[in-house]
Amino acid sequence: MSKLLDKIVVVDLEATCWKGSPPVGEVSDIIEIGVVLLDVQTLALSDKRSLLIKPERSTVSPFCTELTTIAPEMVENGISFYEACNILRREYDSKKRLWASFGDYDRNMMRKCCEELDAPYPFGHRHLNVKTLAAVMLGKHFESGVPATLKDLDMKFEGTHHRGDDDAENIARILGKLIKRSRAV
Repeated sequence: MSKLLDKIVVVDLEATCWKGSPPVGEVSDIIEIGVVLLDVQTLALSDKRSLLIKPERSTVSPFCTELTTIAPEMVENGISFYEACNILRREYDSKKRLWASFGDYDRNMMRKCCEELDAPYPFGHRHLNVKTLAAVMLGKHFESGVPATLKDLDMKFEGTHHRGDDDAENIARILGKLIKRSRAV
């Protein structure tokens, strides 16, 4: 399978969560996959999308809604996690392209959910951790969150924090700025 380096698939996940431990019998499910493409040459963003997913093993708690703005009724008619993985492969060429997320949570959660829900892993082996890359390129001794990293780059957060599509877009903006800076050196 040939590898494509024309665009980077930038992903951000939101999952069911609780204040404290999950209720008995529930485990964290991915309820949103935010995705945007970053063109490596032009640094333009495209194909921003929010894939809302109906949780199979848990419910959206009031805490989760407060954090993400995702209410239970929003995911009630969502697609299956399996279908979301198919959309990533089919519409974003995610198996062939480099993919990026902010930290390792998204990579680990995708692998875990794919294994547990018997869904095909939608990505190739090449993952870019933008959180670590940003810390190294900014000369930090620690990794920061998306809002703090944007601030370090003299950028403002756009959209709603903890919504997958908006977070993915902001992560792509960070990555684009880092690439632009590296080209200027």
